[in-house]
Amino acid sequence: MSGVTCCLRFPGQLNSDLRKLAVNLIPFPRLHFFMVGFVPLTSRGSQQYRALTVPELTQQMWDAKNMMCAADPRHGRYLTASAMFRGKMSTKEVDEQMLNVQNKNSSYFVEWIPNNVKSSVCDIPPKGLKMAGTFVGNSTSIQEMFRRVSEQFTAMFRRKAFLHWYTGEGMDEMEFTEAESNMNDLVAEYQQYQDATADEEYDEEEEEEAVAE
Repeated sequence: MSGVTCCLRFPGQLNSDLRKLAVNLIPFPRLHFFMVGFVPLTSRGSQQYRALTVPELTQQMWDAKNMMCAADPRHGRYLTASAMFRGKMSTKEVDEQMLNVQNKNSSYFVEWIPNNVKSSVCDIPPKGLKMAGTFVGNSTSIQEMFRRVSEQFTAMFRRKAFLHWYTGEGMDEMEFTEAESNMNDLVAEYQQYQDATADEEYDEEEEEEAVAE
């Protein structure tokens, strides 16, 4: 939260606000679940031995080990992402690094949303650090987490474990079935956009135009 709102609270070269962030990160209303990360994640004792540069921050930022979420972004594709840097740095270098990441790992980004990585730079770093970065990504790999929850739920629901506590409070069994169905739909939607290609999008547009004519 601190990293996401730093541009609202401190001066910066490339400012960002919550509305801009929401517009850029949510391409479809239902797909609004983000993976977040923070860099640098180093112990206080080893900070002095670690050089903090924009390339180093960028490399750590996109690393699966720095994600605060039990899903591996390498198992999916990024629909959108946002990188928020803090500290004294050049916006040109930040833009170059972001472009570099996209070019080197193009298979991990959907090709039908161009320029889908946004960046912002805030001049004031967090206390005790010269530079830092916050990462927010909308990746289809987050479906791993939902799948895991769904499998655990199905196993328990089949045995009707703990169900009496909820039905005793006035809930209906159908509400649980509906919730399971909604989660499965969400996973299917993430998978659909992970598998989608730019050619498919173009074909759909052509079909719509033909129908309109």
